[in-house]
Amino acid sequence: MRLSISWIVASKDFKTFRRKRNLMYSIFILPVLVSALLPAVTNLMVQRASDHSAALTRLTLILPAFTFFYMILAGVIPAAIASYTIVGEKVERTLEPLLATPTTDSEILFGKGISAFVPSVSAVLAGSVIFMVLTDLITHGTLGYYYFPNWNAAIIFLLAVPLTVIMSVEWNVIVSARATDVRVAQQIGMLVIAPLAGIYVLGEINMVNLSDAGNLLIVAAVILLVDVLLFSLTRATFRREEILTKWK
Repeated sequence: MRLSISWIVASKDFKTFRRKRNLMYSIFILPVLVSALLPAVTNLMVQRASDHSAALTRLTLILPAFTFFYMILAGVIPAAIASYTIVGEKVERTLEPLLATPTTDSEILFGKGISAFVPSVSAVLAGSVIFMVLTDLITHGTLGYYYFPNWNAAIIFLLAVPLTVIMSVEWNVIVSARATDVRVAQQIGMLVIAPLAGIYVLGEINMVNLSDAGNLLIVAAVILLVDVLLFSLTRATFRREEILTKWK
């Protein structure tokens, strides 16, 4: 596989994304809104606490869950880009010229993966910075120290989030290779977050300890395994000849 060719494919997609500002706005607006909303909810819960001890208890329960929520964002955001890079280009009739070039499937898939990964992980990490800064303004007055950064946040933002973005990109490429409508591809692509949403809910009701670094590492390890399996499945299901000849 020639990485230079993959980068050319990714660069072409980057130029397309810059022209489609609505697509880029949708990617970055959601993390910013969530990153402002979660600290606001945190502050409201602290203010409504009956005493300082109750405020501390609420913070220890909700902050690990809110931090984990960024893994859900990491699964949601790539759906718009990854589905567009195949289905959207097919609808606009810009995919066939790429598939007709003497590039390998691996080079095309890797290039498409790069173009979906970079803006998605950038948006989530940018949102995480806003979230941590605003949350620290609350915890410094309540806890007496800045809650972020910490090891759990490092595991989630630097390890689990990139792995989740990769998982979402791979899954959406698989879906997009079979779908012929962008909206349908995006809706099916969202299914990738179902297990993460389940873990988040369990964390909110204190059935899963999301403040335990060991649990977070286990989740990250499982996602890494899924990434490897999806990579093999992606290569097996991406058939350029079928896309060129059978899509209507």
